[in-house]
Amino acid sequence: MKQNFTVRQGALDGVEVFLSVAQHHSFRRAAAELGVTPSAVSQAVRVLEERIGAALFIRTTRSVGLTEAGERFLSRAKPAFEELVAAGEVARGLGQRPAGLLRLSVPRAVVPILLEPLIASFCKAYPEVEVEIATSKELIDLAAEGFDAGIRLGQFVAADMVAVPLTPPFRLVVVGSPAYFAGHSRPEHTDDLRQHACLRWRRSGGALALWSFNDDGNAIEIAVTGPFIAHDFPTMLGAAVEGIGLAQLPEPMVAEGLRAGKLVHVLEPFAPVIPGVFLYYPSRRQIMPKLRAFIDHVKSRPADQGNVKGTR
Repeated sequence: MKQNFTVRQGALDGVEVFLSVAQHHSFRRAAAELGVTPSAVSQAVRVLEERIGAALFIRTTRSVGLTEAGERFLSRAKPAFEELVAAGEVARGLGQRPAGLLRLSVPRAVVPILLEPLIASFCKAYPEVEVEIATSKELIDLAAEGFDAGIRLGQFVAADMVAVPLTPPFRLVVVGSPAYFAGHSRPEHTDDLRQHACLRWRRSGGALALWSFNDDGNAIEIAVTGPFIAHDFPTMLGAAVEGIGLAQLPEPMVAEGLRAGKLVHVLEPFAPVIPGVFLYYPSRRQIMPKLRAFIDHVKSRPADQGNVKGTR
């Protein structure tokens, strides 16, 4: 059977007043330190004593001393109260300037670009912020897992997140190696993929991703087949370069391989455009300065640093 519970109110009420009186051995001097009247100090101590159930001070017309209960209360309350005040100062500092631990969940493929030069330049600009990069293909719950922000392809960012673009929109392109095309004809239409070995990747939820295309303005998806399944884009890229089969990948990721002649672009007229890569974080009225500083740093970076070479 469900029981009724109430939150204890006023557990710290009067503690600061008690500590001040104990330090000065005077209600009047404590009142002056706290900026209140002596009667207010006396009332706060009286309420504290009633709540505790014991007298804490011995009062005379000339002096104020501690009872045994007061001595024991002081020995425990003073360090605890000082620690509480220190905790408040630490939290206040994190709320007023960029400092503390900034935790980011990112796909493995974007780490080199984040570290060079985005994260490196951010760490130099904000030395009081510690940046932790956790690579994962999973679409995790940022709040539940203790992350400040994440980085993912735009189509995987939930609608209730605030999203900041890291790249402009780009195409998903189909590529294969010259070695692969030495033994296979180049596909001219998406229907031709049935005769090709296609590299696939498994989403974090377990399903195999379909290949997406734009056919005269109509978005279509095709279930391809092939000898190889990867769990991330860099692994799929490596398999395509080795000639295992065709791969559909973000265009910025394959640009270097195309320039070097390690990859060949096919089905270009059918390549769909996707939103790009985004930094995202839970919607809040007020975000911590460390994250705000990182967002501002992302927005102010040179345009040529926006070509992220991989995604989820």
